[in-house]
Amino acid sequence: MRFDVDIRKTLRSGHRTFELRARFCAQGERVVVVGPSGAGKSMLLKVLAGLVRPDGGHVRVDGQTLFDSAQGICLPPQARAVAYLYQDYALFPHLNVRQNIAFGERRGWRNPTVAHASPAVDRWLDVFGLREVAHQHPHELSGGQRQRTALARALVAQPRALLLDEPFAALDTDLRVSMRAELDALQRSLRVPMVLITHDPLDVEMFGEQVLRMHQGAVQPSQASETVPACA
Repeated sequence: MRFDVDIRKTLRSGHRTFELRARFCAQGERVVVVGPSGAGKSMLLKVLAGLVRPDGGHVRVDGQTLFDSAQGICLPPQARAVAYLYQDYALFPHLNVRQNIAFGERRGWRNPTVAHASPAVDRWLDVFGLREVAHQHPHELSGGQRQRTALARALVAQPRALLLDEPFAALDTDLRVSMRAELDALQRSLRVPMVLITHDPLDVEMFGEQVLRMHQGAVQPSQASETVPACA
């Protein structure tokens, strides 16, 4: 998968101003964006997902234009066929595991029924070992089960790419190790391209097929001798 990104976004809060200026070309199945808190990583991911509209520039994925200020193009999130996994997973507390997964399969905001039946939902319940907790609600799940439910909800929609916002940050150290290994195995099996943002060097080591480093809203070279990758 090829991401061609050249965007700018100015955010203001009181007397504070944050400038996002990101220009790069990323290609491959595993792209990691790394940087300290406040570097603009989550904002960049939300721009790719269509959750935040840039002030200018363009976003193209595999040649398809998702956003182009000059051409007046801005596809809504549901038209981009990318799945965004929030850091806190954003599961619906009033829906059980089966319903949360099924929500990703349906269009619109109508809640799936408690006993929603679907071969696709059943498949992901089995893939993630969630069959026994399918009737439970998010507050009854472990951190790992909540993450698996969120991943299943994202994948049931058959996205062309996964956008993962600090997917292990909410987990304790031991669970982080096991869930990192699970995601590694899952991605290798499904071959779903993913963009993962993190500040953890262990995530970079495992998933960093291509690594982009962010600092103060800009994509930086990884080393002094490197240049930021740009699309022709």
